Amino acid sequence: MQKKNRDRLMIPPAPQFIIGGAPRSGTTWIYELLNKHPEIYMAKPVRPEPKFFLVDDLYERGFSYYQSTWFNGLEPGRMAGEKSTNYLENPAVAARINQHLPHVKLIFILREPADRAFSNYRWSVMNGYETHDFATALSLEEERERTLAAHLRFVRPHAYFSRGLYAELLKPFFSLFSQKQILCLRYEDLRDQPEIPTRLLHRFLEVEFRPHDADGLSVINASVKESEGMTASLRSDLQLRYMEPNRALAALLGPDFKVWK
Repeated sequence: MQKKNRDRLMIPPAPQFIIGGAPRSGTTWIYELLNKHPEIYMAKPVRPEPKFFLVDDLYERGFSYYQSTWFNGLEPGRMAGEKSTNYLENPAVAARINQHLPHVKLIFILREPADRAFSNYRWSVMNGYETHDFATALSLEEERERTLAAHLRFVRPHAYFSRGLYAELLKPFFSLFSQKQILCLRYEDLRDQPEIPTRLLHRFLEVEFRPHDADGLSVINASVKESEGMTASLRSDLQLRYMEPNRALAALLGPDFKVWK
């Protein structure tokens, strides 16, 4: 038996990697891609997502609850992973993960933030959370976030702009985990050149590169009419607002991550 597989046999049923966000950026695509790999076990069920390190009531049940609930089907010799899209949004998540899984690998996929914000808006409209036009919804975001109903605390259906402040959201993870433990991908690459993120993911997780696992995988969970409704002037205004946050992201991630112009 290879040493890598022998070592995995001794690992308790918990993830060696976590897909942590961002919302509306292709995390389900990554889940489905990795779920095809024979060396990988993805937490089941895919819905609802575990969100164990985010939702206080779940976290208070203890780490053994997390292990038995989502990793009970883990077979010997396979690497385990989970996807909880909103992990990126709360700095407490980084501390909680570090406490229980200090050596875990973390995967984040980031999307051009203006497009991500509008996709989030379309999702909220489609699911009955939003009735305003996009410009009005953006102007109301801070107020709505302050007065958010308790049952929407972890859904945050109106967090359009703030979810695109990636450098700010990633800093708690970079402060607790080494850069070697963190992989940040671009949504645009998985959409347009899926072999690139596939290669990066398989290399990062140290599993066999299987380029054809991406065949037939389209962007999953796309909102209806996702490309309609954002005017050119509103897109330009949003991109200007994101200019400095994107510069901060470039400084954090370095030249290997091509930040959007």
